[in-house]
Amino acid sequence: MVFVFLTVFCVIVALGFGAASSWSDFMRMSIPNNYVVAVVLSFIPAFLLLMFFVPEADYFSTWVSHLLGGVIVFVVTYALFHFGLIGGGDAKLLSAYGLWVGLAGLMPFLFFMALMGGILGVVTLYLNKNTLVKAPVPESWIDKAQKGEKKVPYGGAIFVGAVVAFWQLGYIQPENLIELASAETRLG
Repeated sequence: MVFVFLTVFCVIVALGFGAASSWSDFMRMSIPNNYVVAVVLSFIPAFLLLMFFVPEADYFSTWVSHLLGGVIVFVVTYALFHFGLIGGGDAKLLSAYGLWVGLAGLMPFLFFMALMGGILGVVTLYLNKNTLVKAPVPESWIDKAQKGEKKVPYGGAIFVGAVVAFWQLGYIQPENLIELASAETRLG
């Protein structure tokens, strides 16, 4: 049960720092680098613990799948950042979660992230024309949107995409965690 507990702890850390990144993006339109580093670093022990100590657990894909997921997202987001289409924090956080979801979870991650990003984009356009908050936090997304800026706090969309992908991959489904615990117990 120790390895299952540590793996679940790493998943919670990854999602927790995703939530913190989302909040930071809403409040300051910025994603701190140390949050992104925490998401990446939480993957490494989770993956290695299961690979070495519970090898028959079917929790993660292969290391190649996870590495390719991270690299593909990094290359695409680097290009998007280079052309000014997304922020640097968004590119880094996307790449970190690309590592977590691997190739198997890339499509649901990107789909639900884009869906939420579209919703945030529509809300931003609405806030450009309407003042809903009388005294928003200075330099926050709402403040900037109500002043006419068209920037979207994509950290929130990335987080939503990650949560859905983690669920679909079984990282946070109770039945998969029970199966993982059973596999570890059999190794005893």
